Amino acid sequence: MPLGDSTRNAKTAKTAKPRTVFALFAAFAFFVPGGPVTPALGAQVPFEQALRDLTSADAGARVRAAQMLKEAAYPDAALPLAPLVTDPEDDVQLEAIAAELNIFLAEKIVVRKRVGFIVEVRNQIVAAAAFASGPLAIGPRPVPAEVLSALRAGARDENPRVALEALYAFGVLAVQPGGAARRDMLRAAGPVLTALTGAADPALRYAAVRVIGRVFEKRLQDEPVDQTVGDAIITLLNEKDRTLKVAAMQALGAMRYERSVQALIELFQYYGKGDEAAAALDALARIGHASAVPLFTAQLQTRNAPLRGIAVEGLARLGDRTKLADVQTAMGGERNDSVLLAGAFASAMLANTPIDAITEALARPKLRDRAKQYLVEMAAGRPAILTRQAQDPDARIRADVADVLGLAGDPAALPLAESLQKDNDPQVARAAERAVARLKQAAS
Repeated sequence: MPLGDSTRNAKTAKTAKPRTVFALFAAFAFFVPGGPVTPALGAQVPFEQALRDLTSADAGARVRAAQMLKEAAYPDAALPLAPLVTDPEDDVQLEAIAAELNIFLAEKIVVRKRVGFIVEVRNQIVAAAAFASGPLAIGPRPVPAEVLSALRAGARDENPRVALEALYAFGVLAVQPGGAARRDMLRAAGPVLTALTGAADPALRYAAVRVIGRVFEKRLQDEPVDQTVGDAIITLLNEKDRTLKVAAMQALGAMRYERSVQALIELFQYYGKGDEAAAALDALARIGHASAVPLFTAQLQTRNAPLRGIAVEGLARLGDRTKLADVQTAMGGERNDSVLLAGAFASAMLANTPIDAITEALARPKLRDRAKQYLVEMAAGRPAILTRQAQDPDARIRADVADVLGLAGDPAALPLAESLQKDNDPQVARAAERAVARLKQAAS
């Protein structure tokens, strides 16, 4: 069990060394800008020493070893680092968590910079920031189950900062597994994350809800969400904390948890407007349940453009072609770009119309994220709709297509994603490599 704060801080004060400088040899032996590399022959001894130091009785040695391996982002260090996530010393834990993240991030964080003949601290890796960047934060490398297990254990640490870092790091890395590995991971994660939604620390509760929404977000081949997980989020709809309540609604929508539909309808009717009403309607639209059709239809006429767009999305996800006429009528005279994009999504979903208006929106910064989400939903089950866009002259569009195929998680998209791996643009090729890895995981 972790030591108490006073004991831990006393030990840290005795063992910690200044973190503002490192020997130049250490920095360059372990980090090359642009990503991890296999250490050169001359660096083999210090790398192996760092691995040995991970099990040292000296906490200072463990901290330094974890720091160097964090900077190296060397793949083979992931498993040896995992036990340090639950180390008795907080500093060791935090460095180990940061190291695990940097090993798997798509864009490695440059931890240090050179100034003259010394290497100074540039920034720290904070898991919450990586989590906020979305599910594309990590690269193609498989995340070992042992690493995810260690992070779940770290999320129960008595030190709030360690627990938060471990929890958000788990949320970042746990989106990677697919297929059987994902099913096993979800079964193991459910009880841990559900328990954390009742934590005394408000920040930890909020983080747990956000992580549940990210990790349990509905995928093409997922089994229904375990009721103990979904029902635990429903209970949070009664919270006084508005931020936590909205996060709970977002999680329910991401999971498409149908048992929450009636509660969400009642919340929308109670609030009528504002952030809570929008969050409730958005969750209902994500779930796409027939019980919410009267709400969606009524909101097609509201003067509130965001609510109109959400209502159109909800009708689109129902899959009921008879609702297309209502959407088309509502689009008459519509001028809001976001609502018009939702209308194009509904037409594509309900009438299989061309997706040109949606893919063109990828080039518009204000609409890009929404368009990408629509394409992810449509590509799950019919990835061939993106065949022409995968050959678009704009490399940014091709890279977005690769990301969409990976996020959609349909193994049938593998041939198309693999073709993008051969793209001449390095950004497209990297996105395709990540997509191929995810699709192969989904097929396993």
